[in-house]
Formats: sequence, C-alpha cells, structure tokens
Amino acid sequence: MKRITFLGAAGTVTGSKYLVEHDQKRIMVDSGLYQGVKNLRERNWKPLPVDPASIDAVFLTHAHIDHSGYIPALVKNGFKGKVYCTKATYELCKVLLPDAGFLQEEDARFANKHRFSKHSPALPLYTEEDARHSLKRFETVDYYEGARPVKGLDVVFRPAGHILGASSIELNDGCRKLVFSGDLGRFNDQVMQAPEAVYEADYLLVESTYGNRLHSETDVMSQLAEIINKTMERGGTVLMPAFAVGRAQVLLYLIQQLKEQLRIPDVPVYLNSPMAISATEIFYRFHKEHRLDPADCYKIDQGTHFVRSAEESIALVAHKSPAVIISASGMATGGRVLHHLKSLLPGHDNSIVFPGFQAPGTRGDAMVNGAEKIKIHGEYYPVKAEIHHLDSLSAHADSNELMQWLGNFKRPPKMTFITHGEPVAADNLRLRIKDELGWRCKVPEYGDEAMIES
Repeated sequence: MKRITFLGAAGTVTGSKYLVEHDQKRIMVDSGLYQGVKNLRERNWKPLPVDPASIDAVFLTHAHIDHSGYIPALVKNGFKGKVYCTKATYELCKVLLPDAGFLQEEDARFANKHRFSKHSPALPLYTEEDARHSLKRFETVDYYEGARPVKGLDVVFRPAGHILGASSIELNDGCRKLVFSGDLGRFNDQVMQAPEAVYEADYLLVESTYGNRLHSETDVMSQLAEIINKTMERGGTVLMPAFAVGRAQVLLYLIQQLKEQLRIPDVPVYLNSPMAISATEIFYRFHKEHRLDPADCYKIDQGTHFVRSAEESIALVAHKSPAVIISASGMATGGRVLHHLKSLLPGHDNSIVFPGFQAPGTRGDAMVNGAEKIKIHGEYYPVKAEIHHLDSLSAHADSNELMQWLGNFKRPPKMTFITHGEPVAADNLRLRIKDELGWRCKVPEYGDEAMIES
C-alpha cells in the first residue's frame, strides 16, 4: 500500500469513501451516499475523481446507506470488480440498495408531478433495477478469516457492533497494516454486541460521529414510557423516524419490554417501512450476532403490525386513534415517514421522537434544534407536535467509548486519521487522542491524500 485518498466522510459524517492504492491496484473501502445539507448531497451527482472502471475491489464495512448507497452508481458508471462484505451486510444490502433506488425514483416522480424541482425532468441517481444489478458484484467473507481478493493484500473483517454485519477492516500487505474502524457500536447497547478490540495498526482511520459528545445516562426506558404515556393521555400518536436497520429493531424491543412490564398501555405498534420490515426479518435470522434470543424476536413479531402495502400505509397516515408508529428514514430525509410528518406535525397532541444522530441539514436535525416549520414535498408544515431527541439510543460509540476502543492498541499507530464526523466532533477527538494517548493524528479534508510509508 502506498497511498490513501479521502473521497468521503471527511469533514462530515456521510458519504464514506476511501481509496487505497496498492501495487498498481485501486481498492475502495466503503462507497456511501452523501446525506444532509445540499452542497454535500450534490457531490453524489459529481463524477468521482477516479474512474470507477479503474477500481479493482470494494471492501464494505456495513450496510447503512451512507456507507453502501453509492455502490449502484459506482457499478452504473463502470465498476466491474467485486464488493466484499460480511454475510449479514450482504443480506441487508439486498434490501437497502433496491429500496434506495426505488425511493429515488419515487422522489423524482413526485418532484416532476408537482414541479418543485429546478431540474426538468428530475431524475434519480440510480434506479431500483440499477441497485439489483449491482448486487451481482457482491461476495461475502466470514469474520476473522483472512481473505486475499487482491494479490498481495490480506483482508480481515472483525465485528464492530453498531448494526448486523458491521465490521472493522484490516488491510495488510506484509509490511504495513491499515485499519478502518468502520462505525463502532456501543459497549452496553441494548441489542447489539460490543465492538471487538483491535490491537495494532501502522495506520488507523477511526470514526468520530460522537467525538465531542457523551451519550446521556438517562434511563431510556423511562424516557420512552413517559413520552408514550403522556401522548396516549392526550389522545395523540407517537411517531418515531428510525433507521430501518438497527434502530427500528431496538425500538420494537424496548416497546415490547415496556408493555410486558405494564409501564405503558397495550397501544397498537406499527412498523411502516418495507425496508425496516425486511431488515427485521433478517435480524431474526442472524440472532447469534446480537443479544436477543429467538423468544425475544418472536415477541417483537407478535406485538407489531407490519405495514407492507402502499394502501395500508395511506390508511395508517389517515388513522387518528392513539398509536406508536415507527417509520423510515431515521433523519426524515425521505420515505413513508414524510407522509406521517405532514399529518402529525401540526397536531399539539402528537409526539415525534428521534432516536439517534441527526446529520446537519436534515429535517430531523432542524426539528430537534427547534425549527418552527419544516419543508416537505415543496410545502411548509408547522411544527406543533412535541419533539424529542433520544441520543442515548444512538448506535454509535460516544467520545469515551471511542477512547475505550482505542485504548486496546498495544502500540501507537504511525498516524491516526479521524474521519466520519462533523468538524467540531472530529477535532475534539483529535485533541483527546493527542493529549490522552500521545498519538500522532490528523483530521483529513475531502480530497486529501496521505502516503502509507513502511
């Protein structure tokens, strides 16, 4: 390995893309979509600085769209190599990527119908069919077992917590070891296992989503119970915009626990996201990768109304009786949750609960920061419902947990690159690593290159 180029998740938490050059070969670690503010989203449409056809392989840390969502565009634009990932990541990508293509087509159709896009016609970045075609390039690998998909380069995937299939990835050319943390999970997550230790690296890339924050130690079960009970007393609806993979399943589990403990009434619970429904079914199949046993999964299944068809979704949006609705996307950037927001935001009786990180520029970020109105599908809707942010339910390690994971290293890396964080979060983690561990570290910017020296 001789060089790494930061093509995403540098100065922001989305668009994860890292290009590694090795012995005349090009490897990309992650290939994610930018989300959030407009100037970042526009990068999705710009040609990569490197020809996709010249990339030999992609190594994927996990299935979240900000890490995997650009793969269909990469294939569409000429990539002919393999995408290597864990089995659970592949199963999730089989759900998430076609859904991402479908949603882009739907958004384009809606924009054209209502003429609120400046582009005529509005087009999707890629289609559902493009996404399904890209899945043919995937090949799965097992945790811990070294693979050599690129000559002279050993690759090892290790569990990172966070979501099903999430991995830290080690690249080793026999002289240098380059480690990508991926998104690290929490050590005491209600559902996912803790991230596994990594003990050495010559060069390290570590995420910093919560690099400047600590998760609240408030009892999240009590918080949820209070929100649900007060909303039910008002006769309102609780809407939870949730990531289809990970957060939706945790919420279903916690709500089921509250019902069993008689801490909330037996209120109907709806999961209104085809992607989240499919992800939940995968979650049940891979129960050995998380803390819930088959009996827990069965209880969740029995206690949830799965809203599959568009007709059922439309009926649920019009539904006015007290309920708990979980719907994607988690930052309210698209999907069925937008129709629920249009219906529920103007009502004082309702509650909107955001259970995790909200990237700057997203509707979720605007709401948790006190926006009085939100633009959806070209129109503004007043925010009269109660807004709650449960950041303790985030699937990301906080600043102390990141330092705990880094504390496993037996020797300092030659250089630690701090990525996948907003500028303040990344720089805060840089200072902690420098002051507490004494390591050399830097926060790369978009397009930066770094030499990987022996």
